[in-house]
Amino acid sequence: MNSLLVLAGARVVLPDRILDDGAVLCRDGRLEWVGRTRKRWPKEAQVVDARDHLLAPGFVDLHVHGGNGADFMDGTAAAVRTACRAHARHGTTTLFPTTTTGAPAQIRAMLRACAAVQKAWSAADGARIAGVHLYGPYFAADKVGCHSVEGRREPRPGEYARYFADGLVRIATCAAELPGAQDFYHAARRKRCLVTCGHSNASWPEMVAAFKAGMRHVDHFWCAMSSVPSVRQRLGVPMRGSMAEFVLAEKEMSTEVIADGCHLAPELLRFAWRMKGPQRLCLVTDANRALDLPPGRYRFGPEGDGSWFDSDGRVGWAPNGSLASSVMGMDHMVRVMLRASGAPLHEVVRMASLTPAERVGIDRDTGSLEPGKRADLLLLNRQLKVRRIWLGGSELPP
Repeated sequence: MNSLLVLAGARVVLPDRILDDGAVLCRDGRLEWVGRTRKRWPKEAQVVDARDHLLAPGFVDLHVHGGNGADFMDGTAAAVRTACRAHARHGTTTLFPTTTTGAPAQIRAMLRACAAVQKAWSAADGARIAGVHLYGPYFAADKVGCHSVEGRREPRPGEYARYFADGLVRIATCAAELPGAQDFYHAARRKRCLVTCGHSNASWPEMVAAFKAGMRHVDHFWCAMSSVPSVRQRLGVPMRGSMAEFVLAEKEMSTEVIADGCHLAPELLRFAWRMKGPQRLCLVTDANRALDLPPGRYRFGPEGDGSWFDSDGRVGWAPNGSLASSVMGMDHMVRVMLRASGAPLHEVVRMASLTPAERVGIDRDTGSLEPGKRADLLLLNRQLKVRRIWLGGSELPP
């Protein structure tokens, strides 16, 4: 890493606008200055000519399962590094490895592997691990989706207390209607997690109870979540509000969309942006191990006994014909969201960087191009394809 790095002449993506002919100066892996391109720079600086490019903050992914043949639930440091490197190539510089359903021993192995990689991290390892997203196994039985049904269960304090013990878990998901869900939410909140509801058929009253217990986020909007008809089928009449209505009505709630062009149609991506805005809507990949691999059959979750799915090169498919996670990186999500939503470019980039960083409380360190933050930088061409990546001021090799 050069102790003094300058990228100059770019269109710089700031949280609230695009700065033309902009530049950043980084010292010892941190952003020291952001502004208009100067005529002179310190002699010792490595100066990168960024003309005809967009300079953006590195992306932050809250919900990601794997890539390039590896799933974080494989439970090895090698698998974790493989997936982190794969996502770095797509512009993600910070991520939260995400569990699937599985046995307690499998989840503990995943946590150990992520902790080991986090502790020994270098830029060569790819995206930095900011924490783990405890996603599976606490799903509703009728909303398991592509996850292994055998691996789902209700939350029990004796189990999840072990997961929370060392502070590695920073995002914690549980279906709101499960027995013990509120105790889970309270425990997660005490550990300063972003507390989320997902893979759930919860009603409005159950979401209100979850909100009171600390829940503030819903996973992949419209996917494996309740609707008015599904709650009606579960609870009868009168028809009740669902997760969707609660999230849209409650201003403190945030959510996320998988903008791969397969999970949600353009009008839904546009609707989500208009209803929640760029400060409460995150882009996530939800990517599985088939990212960057050819079409074929793969395991979702642990390599030994995870559920099978098929990738057609555009998205994953479960054997029953339902969608099974994404096979695309965050750069693809940004491009699709920009086309579909009509949102300004700086707002789309915000949804992939600063907004998720804010939701998990790491925005003082990353998520935007502001002095004092890590020099996690992306150079994108006019088609918004990643050309060069810096993690803490160190450039990722091609």
